[in-house]
Amino acid sequence: MEIMTPRGPARVDVDEEERGRLLLVLTHGSAGGVDAPDLLAVREAALGMGVTVARVTQAFRMAGARAPGSAERQDEAWLAVLAELRGRWPGLPLVQGGRSNGARVACRTARAAGAVAVVALAFPLHPPGKPDRSRADELRGAGVDVLVVNGDRDPFGVPDAADATRLVVLPGEGHDLKKEPARVGEVVADWLTRYLG
Repeated sequence: MEIMTPRGPARVDVDEEERGRLLLVLTHGSAGGVDAPDLLAVREAALGMGVTVARVTQAFRMAGARAPGSAERQDEAWLAVLAELRGRWPGLPLVQGGRSNGARVACRTARAAGAVAVVALAFPLHPPGKPDRSRADELRGAGVDVLVVNGDRDPFGVPDAADATRLVVLPGEGHDLKKEPARVGEVVADWLTRYLG
């Protein structure tokens, strides 16, 4: 389906569980798509638990851009998508998340979207080689439970355990989390069990 936002249309691929117990909304990184191996692994694991999964291709990607632009504009468009999805599945608890830049937008908007938790895959703590430009405040400011799953070889850094509700660092994984994506799915599925309605 397409959802119109103030920044243009976003596309949403939905796998709906007939008796859904939770709505999980996931999105991509700056230059990636919703078919990234870790996102697909999370989708598969969540569907096995009776979770309705929506994967959002954000408006900036639909417009052909490889960068989201300002955080304010990206968050505005994201919240428009979330409002539409919450209206379609009003009784389900919402967990939102994504990989890399998508994890950042999920953290920044969690409270405004009414999410109960955030799944942050490959949270980009800082630009590569610039640890002084930390984005840890986005994790700390989410206002809801945050699961962070990062690889120990991520050039964007690994957040501190104190900045998230739970931090899982996967050995041998880089920023793409594609070495063992099924493991990412297992970690997220285990986390989601506490939010099943």
